[in-house]
This record gives sequence, C-alpha cells and structure tokens, in this order.
Amino acid sequence: MPELPEVETIARGLAPQVEQRTIAAVHILNDSTVAGRRNLLEHRVAGCVVRRVHRRGKVLLMDLEGASKGTAAEQPTTLAFHLKMSGRLFVYPQGKPPATHTRLIFDLSDGSRLFFDDTRKFGYCRALAEQDFSDWDFWQKLGPEPLDISECDFVQLLRDRRTRIKAALLDQTVIAGIGNIYADESLFRARIRPDTACNSVPEAKLRTLHGVIQAVLQQAIRECGSSIRDYRDAHGDAGAFQNSFLVYGKAGEKCTVCGKKLSTAKVAGRTTVFCGKCQK
Repeated sequence: MPELPEVETIARGLAPQVEQRTIAAVHILNDSTVAGRRNLLEHRVAGCVVRRVHRRGKVLLMDLEGASKGTAAEQPTTLAFHLKMSGRLFVYPQGKPPATHTRLIFDLSDGSRLFFDDTRKFGYCRALAEQDFSDWDFWQKLGPEPLDISECDFVQLLRDRRTRIKAALLDQTVIAGIGNIYADESLFRARIRPDTACNSVPEAKLRTLHGVIQAVLQQAIRECGSSIRDYRDAHGDAGAFQNSFLVYGKAGEKCTVCGKKLSTAKVAGRTTVFCGKCQK
C-alpha cells in the first residue's frame, strides 16, 4: 500500500497536470470505487476547478472550487482518493480509452483525462462537501502528520502507551501516513525493537525516533517513494527508495551494522524485519 512518501510523490506529480483545470465530466466505471455520497461525485463535481493537489496521511486530496449550484451541502469542496493496495492516478491525452482496470475517469477542460485505475478494487474516491468531513469517521480519527509533529509532542504521544512501538506507528489514529516499510526502516535506524512496548522505550530513544522518522520520510520523498510491486508515480515511473532499504524485505540477510542475520516476526499482523542485536 502506498505510504506517505508515495502519496506525496503522486500529489506533487499530479499538481502541474490538473491544477487550475476544470473537471468537465465524471465517468464512474465501477460502483464500489465510489465512497460516500455518489450523487455528489456523479452530478456535482463536473464544472468544478481543481485548485490544489495535496495529501493528508495516505490520502490524496484535490481541493475544488465549484460552480455555484445548489446548497452548501451540494457543493463539493474536495476529492479524496485512497489508493489502498493497487490504486493509480494518471493523466492521459484526449481520447484515451479506459483500460481493463480503469474505475473512474475525470475529463478535464484542456482535453486530458485523469484515470483512477485499480486492479484489486480496494481503493476509493470520495467527493466531500464541507460538512462531510465532520461525518467521515476515518478523517476525524486521523493522527498528526509525522513531518509536522514536534519532538515534544511526539514523545508525549507515545511514552505512556502500552502497545508495541511498531503497532503504534502503524495505527493511523496515532500518527498518519506511516506503513510497514517506513516503520521497519525507522525503528532499525533508531535502534528500537519493533515489539517493545512504547512505555518501555527511553524518552531519549523516542526523541531519536522522531528525528529518524522525519529523515527517512524526507529521503523517501526525494527518491520518489518505494516501488515494490504496483506503485508508480503520476508519470508512471518507479520510486528509488527501495534501493536504500536496510531491513525491509531482507529477512535472513546480514545486518549492515553488525553482520548478524536479520530476524523476522509478526507485529500488529504485519511481517516485521529487525536486527536482534542492534535493536534493543
């Protein structure tokens, strides 16, 4: 599943291709890809201008400015895309026909077409009016952004929790945007065992972890994310951060620091790779 760096990379790639363009038409090719109020997406998004493309956690957002039709509840202000396992957003030239896995098409005013392709059909698009954000439980429960939270707030967020540290990092209600890849890589660099209870991690190590998470995420963004299977950026290119992995996907290989064979375990239901010697 694309994590924060991948979604950030996609947002940055899409921005110059769709911002300030009007959505001329919306074509729904798969009903289950539409979340929330279908009527809002199907009948109210056309005519809106895409003003900004950005991200919150793992969700890609397009801020809309709409034609003045209907009540405030009928005015879409945002398109939210959750890519899940295999969702992709690409802009194609005019006349491009849908592919086998194309679920949504947005025709833009310059003739180009924004496709939402999703092989596994787990991803979704949700059109939201201003009032819908307060009714969207997922949105209301999202934790703080890891690139924005201060060191002090990060320590306070974790130090009294009894849950395992990796489970806390994966919990989007605790902190938004981190998934399996960046949790493993950050915990290794911070020398913290992923199955350690948060309240057992010394505060000095939590402060280190805060800095490491931000450094890892920023490096991954610079390298356009990590391509393992399905992920491609908005131009169809693979990311490069997988070339910098120290532990993720490397169970049984030698630790780059001590030479000990890397271990694997399940934490929060996810395969986890760590060094039993370096991470205490």
